[in-house]
This record gives sequence, structure tokens and C-alpha cells, in this order.
Amino acid sequence: MSVPPILEAVTDPRWFDLAVERWQDLLLDHANCEKKAASTALALMFAYPEDFELADRMSRLAREELRHFELVQQRLRTLGVPFRRLSPSRYAEGLRRALRRTEAERRVDLLLTGALIEARSHERFLGLIPRLGETLGQFYESLAAAESRHAGLYLKLADKRGERVQERLAELAAVEADLAVGPDPEFRFHSGTPVGSG
Repeated sequence: MSVPPILEAVTDPRWFDLAVERWQDLLLDHANCEKKAASTALALMFAYPEDFELADRMSRLAREELRHFELVQQRLRTLGVPFRRLSPSRYAEGLRRALRRTEAERRVDLLLTGALIEARSHERFLGLIPRLGETLGQFYESLAAAESRHAGLYLKLADKRGERVQERLAELAAVEADLAVGPDPEFRFHSGTPVGSG
């Protein structure tokens, strides 16, 4: 499987093996990810209300992410997966620690990390499609194109709001790659290479 252009590393096959084995946890955390994606879009609207283009794009994105959340919830009910609370992965927090604190650099970093998260989701959806069988494989195939589109949107918005954006993207992509493929004791949608169990 090829690496999407902005990602620096491909997901280890062992992650996909565990995802097939723990597909219920995968779906539960996927629902959490869709909620977080909607929340991120809304947070950007509130943080930068003067940026009309950003607010408009994020409003639309939040609605689409919530629709995806509803689709995952439907799938959980259809497949009889009971709700369980899952602890958050180290992935999002690791990216958050890499953000610059001053404006307008922070806005650019938030947009770039949004692009990286969506690109990683797209890469994992593509890897899951042939592994999860017809029911779940087709479901992830129906969502994959949206993740790629979302990554592109975040990149376009970042490019218009900062300087040396590609250099900064490379720096954040290195952080993202370490989080996505480094050893990880727990399994989540955006966890690293499995070690042990969690």
C-alpha cells in the first residue's frame, strides 16, 4: 500500500491484523474519531470567527463529520456492538503537544494537523477495505474518499494562511509518523504499531 503524499510512513501491517481481530473496538473508536473531527471543526469556527472562509468551510465539515458519526452509530447497532467507553489514544495528544502557541502560527498548525489526521484515516480505510469482508469493507470504502477530500481542504486552508507551510507540514508529518507507527501498547483507530495488548 502506498503512503498518501503528506504522510511520512505507512501503517505497519500488524495494526491491520489487530484491527481485523478487534473490529468492535475499531468501530467504537471510529465513532469517537468522527465526533472529535466535528468538534475540531467547530472549535476552529469559535477560535477564528473573523475568518469567514474558514468558518464557512468548517461549518460544512462539522455537519459532514456528524453525519459520518451517525453512520458509524447505525453500524454499531446493526452489528450488535455494545457501547463501551474507550480511553483516548496518544495520537491526538501527541500532535497537540507539537502545536505552536503563537498566532497565526497556531492556526496554520491546527489546519496542518487536521490534514495529517484525515490523511492517516484515509490510508487506514484503504488498508481495511480488503481485510474486513463485505459488510465492513464496503462501509469503509464508502467513507474513504471523504477523508482524502477533508485532508485536501485542510491543506488548502493552511496554504492561504501562513508562510513556509510546506516546511512546517514536513515537521508535523514527522511527529505524526512517529505516533502512527511507533510502538503502542493500546489499540485505537489512530494507534501505533501494536505491542502487547490494550
